[in-house]
Amino acid sequence: MATPAPDRARGTALLADPLLNKGTAFSPEERIALGLDGLLPPATETLEEQAGRAYEAFLGYDKPLNRHIYLRQLQDTNEVLFYGLLTRHLEEMLPVVYTPTVGEACRRFSEIYRRPRGLFLTYEDRHRFREILRNRPGGEVDVIVVTDGQRILGLGDQGVGGMGIPIGKLSLYTAIGGIHPARTLPILLDVGTDNEQLLAGEHYLGRRQHRVTGDAYDEMIEAFVSAVEAELPGTLLQWEDFATAHARPILSRYQDRLLTFNDDIQGTAAVALGALTTATKVAGTSLSDHRIVVLGAGSAAVGVADMIRTALVEEGLSAQQAADRFWFVDIDGLLVNSRTDLTPEQRVYARDDTEVRKWGGDAPDLARVVGEVKPTVLIGLSTAHGAFTEEIVRTMAGSCDRPVILPLSNPTSNAEADPADLARWTDGRALIAAGSPFPPLKVDGREVPVAQANNVYVFPAVGLAVTACRATRVTDRMMVAAARAVGDCAVRAGTAGATPLLPPLASMRDAAREIALAVAQAAVEDGVAPEAAESDLREAIAAAQWTPRYTA
Repeated sequence: MATPAPDRARGTALLADPLLNKGTAFSPEERIALGLDGLLPPATETLEEQAGRAYEAFLGYDKPLNRHIYLRQLQDTNEVLFYGLLTRHLEEMLPVVYTPTVGEACRRFSEIYRRPRGLFLTYEDRHRFREILRNRPGGEVDVIVVTDGQRILGLGDQGVGGMGIPIGKLSLYTAIGGIHPARTLPILLDVGTDNEQLLAGEHYLGRRQHRVTGDAYDEMIEAFVSAVEAELPGTLLQWEDFATAHARPILSRYQDRLLTFNDDIQGTAAVALGALTTATKVAGTSLSDHRIVVLGAGSAAVGVADMIRTALVEEGLSAQQAADRFWFVDIDGLLVNSRTDLTPEQRVYARDDTEVRKWGGDAPDLARVVGEVKPTVLIGLSTAHGAFTEEIVRTMAGSCDRPVILPLSNPTSNAEADPADLARWTDGRALIAAGSPFPPLKVDGREVPVAQANNVYVFPAVGLAVTACRATRVTDRMMVAAARAVGDCAVRAGTAGATPLLPPLASMRDAAREIALAVAQAAVEDGVAPEAAESDLREAIAAAQWTPRYTA
């Protein structure tokens, strides 16, 4: 994809534009022609030299939040250098740019705010959204990430601070997927906050009212979607960190109307399915052999089950047979048919009460369910730190040769278990992927990295795919195709035998192209993208993936 044409900015205006500024990489001839003489130190550097100097500066900050602030400032100064640095040190910097450090950056957003990025749309301006969208920097947009800040990671309602999530997410769309930074747009829908600490805070930068709810909330979402349809038709719209009460209804309402998906529901699910696909190959079993216990029954957890269920149906099971492979446990115990508090999405996985009565006792908790079901897969999306106890894990491992255990809650402080404990309690037999970064495991005197089931394996590739193949919708089969491709990339990387269930993060730009190809092919097969041969799709994907480099 062609780089947006530079404007005629000169001098200090040129240096103030992060998309055009090359800093010390401007040549002597460019400095004369562009009115930059005297505005820069005399030395002329290459991008590689600049990145080396920036990396040393990055290492000079000892706290992750300070490193995060440094990188954000670099992005606001020189985007090519920022992405040049990030792509060179992706695995090291990913936890700083995104989870878990971005959680702290969201919590302290009003304190560390430096420079505007993206758009803030408030409830009061809902009738002017299309007009405000025209104030966006740049022109055409390939990807929007939008949040209302209500359910930020495991931190809850962060109000306007939620803007840190779309900013961080889109930086990974670019670093990994190769979406041009000028064609990305982070958006914060400010409907207020119910976080009393924020409302009482002296420096809070958001709307100082409690959250809009009910019909008024739905009206604002519709106004936003209508404005995007009118102003930016064909743009991929990703919903991010919406509360369970809103996430699924919004997705259901708009997924057949827009090119859209919810990363917490579908992205998390695809990564979990990708890890499970690899684990199944490692264990020498089939997906339909698994008995899956899920702790947590929010939108992300149900989304994971829905994705796995879709894959099971593709393998020949009926929808009911696939649903019967799951046992869900939430704060009130096992999901059963007699419960009156279940959503329609949760009820799909509710167990028959007669099955549970045979177990005896009260509403079964996680320990009881694991003991009775003897699962082969244990998935955590509960934000309940330490919920996968030694007793539970040892019980599971006692009836399963290669237990698959996925403590997916993040940030790290919310993880259901520490992977090192899981490995010890299962004598190294567990196949593990965590939702947050953890130190490598010690296995037979060597270090084995812990696979991080980060959505970064999926969403940048989806963005790259739909941009390249000109898809009009994101279908369930496209997300399943992404998940299977993630597993294939892990196997090809040769990491599966060493326990990690996902591809190496350091090579994710390369993997993103393969995952994007699988997604694009599924889009063509589903009839939501123009007909194209595999060779044409590969060529389109390669052309669409932007690489950070300076242009003359």
